Amino acid sequence: MNRLFFNARNELRSGWKVAAFFLVFKAVDLAFAVAAERTGHAEGLGPWSAAAVGALTTWLCLKLEGRPFTSVGLVPGRRWLGHCLAGTLGGILLILAMALVVRGFDGFHWQRSAGVGLPQLLASAWMLLGVGFNEEIIARGYPFQRLVEGAGTWVGQLVFAAIFAFGHWSNPGMEGSTLAWATLNIGLAAILLGFCYLRPGSLALPIGVHLGWNWAQGSLLGFGVSGTTDIPGAWIPVFHGKPAWLTGGTFGLEASLPCAVICAVVITLLWRWKGSNPNGDASTASAS
Repeated sequence: MNRLFFNARNELRSGWKVAAFFLVFKAVDLAFAVAAERTGHAEGLGPWSAAAVGALTTWLCLKLEGRPFTSVGLVPGRRWLGHCLAGTLGGILLILAMALVVRGFDGFHWQRSAGVGLPQLLASAWMLLGVGFNEEIIARGYPFQRLVEGAGTWVGQLVFAAIFAFGHWSNPGMEGSTLAWATLNIGLAAILLGFCYLRPGSLALPIGVHLGWNWAQGSLLGFGVSGTTDIPGAWIPVFHGKPAWLTGGTFGLEASLPCAVICAVVITLLWRWKGSNPNGDASTASAS
C-alpha cells in the first residue's frame, strides 16, 4: 500500500501531487470567493484574482516540498521579461499567419472599428496578461511539471492538452463541427504552450504566447476568442460565407483548419529545438 502513494525515494508520487494541487486550488478559490462576497467585491473579481489563487496554491505546494517559488518557472528579471516579450510577439505572429491564410482564401475582409484606440488596446492587453498568467500557472505550472517529472514529457503533454481542451467545452459555440475543430486546435495549442515551457524551463514564454495569441485574435483583429466575443477589436472581420472549418466562424480562428496546420508546424519545430532547459527532453518516466 505504501508504494501506491510513495516512490522508491519515499517521495509522494507525482500523480498524487497533481491531485493534491487541484484540491488545494479548489479550497483556496473557495476562500477567495467567500472573502470577496463578504467584502462586497465579488463583482470585481477578474483574471488577476484568479491568477492570485493559482499563484498562492503553487506557493503552498512548493512550500510543502521545500522548493522555492521560482522553481516553477517564475523568475523575475531581464531574461524572464525578454522571454515573455518574445512569446507575446510569437503569439501575435501565429494568429496573424492564420488570419492571412484565411484572408487569402477569400474568407473575410476587415473593416476598421470605431472607438477602439490605444487606451482600449492597452487595457485589454493588461486583462489578457492576467488570463495568460492564470491559465499558464495551472496548465503549464506545478501540476504539469510534476506529471512530466513522474510520467514523462508526452504523458504530461497529452494529459494537460486534454484537460485544456475539455476545459473549453463550456464556451459559447462549442457544438457541431466547431466542437471537433476547436477541441483539436485547443489541444494542439496546449502542446505548443507545453513546449514553450519545456524548452527554456520558464513560464515566461508560454505566458507571452498566450497573451499575444488572445490579444491579436480578439483585441487587434476582432475575431472571437475561444467563442467569446466580448473584446472589441480594432478591426472587424466581415465574413464572406465560407465554411466555418476554414474561417473558424464566430468561435474564432481556433476552430479553423489553418490553425491546426500552423500549430502542427510550430509544434514540430519546438519539438526539434533543444532549448536551454537540460530537462526539457525528458521523454521517459522517472520513479513517479
